[in-house]
Amino acid sequence: MKSLWIDADAEAAISRYAALGVGGDLALRTYTARLLGADPSLVLHGGGNTSVKTTIADLFGDPVEVLCVKGSGWDLATIEPAGHPAVRLAPLLRLRGLERLSDEAMVNAQRQNLMDSVAPNPSVETLLHAFIPEKFIDHTHSVAVLALANQPDAARLIEAVYGDRVACVPYVMPGFDLAKRCAEIWESRVGLEGLVLLNHGIFSFGATARESYERMIALVSLAEGRLASAPAPAPAPAPGSELVSIGGAEPASTMLPVLRGAIGEAAGTRWPARWILDRRAGDVAMAVAGDERLKTWAARGVATPDHVIRTKARPLILGAPGQDPSAWRETALRALRAYMADYHAYFARHAPRFAQGKTQLDPLPRVVVVPGLGLIGLGRNAAEAAVTADVAESWATTLLAAERIGRFAPIGEADTFDMEYWSLEQAKLGKSAERRLERRVVVITGGAGAIGAATARAFASEGAQVAILDRDVAAAEATARSIGGAAMGLGCDVTDAAGVERAFAVVTGRFGGVDVVVSNAGAAVAGAMVSLDNRALRDSFEINFFSHQTVARVSTGVFRAQRMGGVLLFNVSKQALNPGPDFGAYGTSKAALLALVRQYALEHGADGIRVNAINPDRIRSGLLTDSMIATRAAARGVDPDGYMAGNLLGEEVTADDVAQAFVFAALMRRTTGALITVDGGNVAAMVR
Repeated sequence: MKSLWIDADAEAAISRYAALGVGGDLALRTYTARLLGADPSLVLHGGGNTSVKTTIADLFGDPVEVLCVKGSGWDLATIEPAGHPAVRLAPLLRLRGLERLSDEAMVNAQRQNLMDSVAPNPSVETLLHAFIPEKFIDHTHSVAVLALANQPDAARLIEAVYGDRVACVPYVMPGFDLAKRCAEIWESRVGLEGLVLLNHGIFSFGATARESYERMIALVSLAEGRLASAPAPAPAPAPGSELVSIGGAEPASTMLPVLRGAIGEAAGTRWPARWILDRRAGDVAMAVAGDERLKTWAARGVATPDHVIRTKARPLILGAPGQDPSAWRETALRALRAYMADYHAYFARHAPRFAQGKTQLDPLPRVVVVPGLGLIGLGRNAAEAAVTADVAESWATTLLAAERIGRFAPIGEADTFDMEYWSLEQAKLGKSAERRLERRVVVITGGAGAIGAATARAFASEGAQVAILDRDVAAAEATARSIGGAAMGLGCDVTDAAGVERAFAVVTGRFGGVDVVVSNAGAAVAGAMVSLDNRALRDSFEINFFSHQTVARVSTGVFRAQRMGGVLLFNVSKQALNPGPDFGAYGTSKAALLALVRQYALEHGADGIRVNAINPDRIRSGLLTDSMIATRAAARGVDPDGYMAGNLLGEEVTADDVAQAFVFAALMRRTTGALITVDGGNVAAMVR
């Protein structure tokens, strides 16, 4: 590894934070913590922790010695000074004199001594940082170090690599006992640069932020050097692990919806049925997924105990997909049920050890490994699935590195259970309530237009993952960026059937499937029917009818592969019921679309697919431009504002109103074949 410390950047951090009233110690603590957090081979998603011992003034201006230590919920990659809450140091040091201290009492003591009562909970390893008197302390879960620390003879290996620069600490669960053990070992050795916690990670320390940080870099580099000195093992690919197309389609886009549906069926009604998937198919992921030793490796456990709350103790291993998705689904379903039964047994073996009792978590896997597909992370949203997949990749990297020099041997099942069900670890995941459409993937065609963009924003605000399809790829991508998160913008001409299929394949490959489709794209063609060119009429039907049929057909294929139902929503327009003069090409094609909606509702109710339509009118958009509004208003003898508010409520209807109607339709669990009017009230367009 290379040190990323830059004097000018460090000085800039001191100056920048000084303007906010932050002292130099904490400024440099923040600077080097972010350097560590930026490297995923050291720290992943809230893992690791850092601290500095310094002095700050209390309410009366008196100096107080404090420990500024990483707080719960902060990520080292983006941490700010507030992410290192200050805790009075003297009371923490007094705790070391106790023979025992419960987790609850430890957390309470740490919170009682916060300088700011609303600060986040200090790290579960706060006492370790306090009991070792070094000024700056850094802790990471370095992949290279874990490859050494997860060996049957880890202590011997570490001594050979580091000599007397570090000391080994046998595995102890984080908290009071580990803090005392580390302090005792530190006091027994002179001149230590760090501690390697077996099966857990590495600590470095120093008198300055730079010294502690660069010691971490140097120590990790030595571990990397040891790994590089070992010959690369010969690959052992399992039969059938190569990537094979299925019916000419890319396997991930075909099989991920099948897997997603199998997970939902296995979950039943007791556990969450819908999950967002995140597939990783890099060299490491594919090597591990395709190795004949995979089942043996997977049974051994996690690379560091902190990961169990993200990935569970082991992944689900499935066989390679064949040419028959239905047969593979049944195999996957049996494997899922066996995994869940094993999890129930795992809980039953270990929960009785706790007098206060434990409540079982859901038994579903969080990582699925499939030869030919790679590693697949599960989450309730795309961000959570990505975290799971990142941790799974880190596990795979650590595993292969460990096997290169010996045998991957992490902590045992009992210790893993204790960590998974430790309340302080579970607290890291948070308890936020799920939004109404979390776990759903929504595709919106015409997604960069006024109605499409408003609809995408509305679904995203409800927690859905959105994919915005539009002929204007730049506009689709810009709309996705404006939403943020995992929103996707894809170029797609819905009149091109192959293009629609490709776009849906990208979406299913990214998120694992699709739950709601808003078929919104359309175009208005004006002119009297008697003089309308046949080409113009055919073009109107191409975009306003046939493209919707293509989207519906492709969507239904995904829904049926998942076997979890689905929602198809269409933008029909009031023209289907209340045609306007010189607008026949638009009205007749929209009337045909309304018939299509009813036909899909009729034919796919048995598949659990709900098919409904929205009937908007007079919405400012790419279809109803200012010039068209002026023309239509003049034809009716009113001004443009009067035309737009020409309804029973006397109010202009907006794209946001239509978007909310689409969301409402997606949430109606027992309605199909319905037409929802969003026009402010138009008697002539009311459904009869």
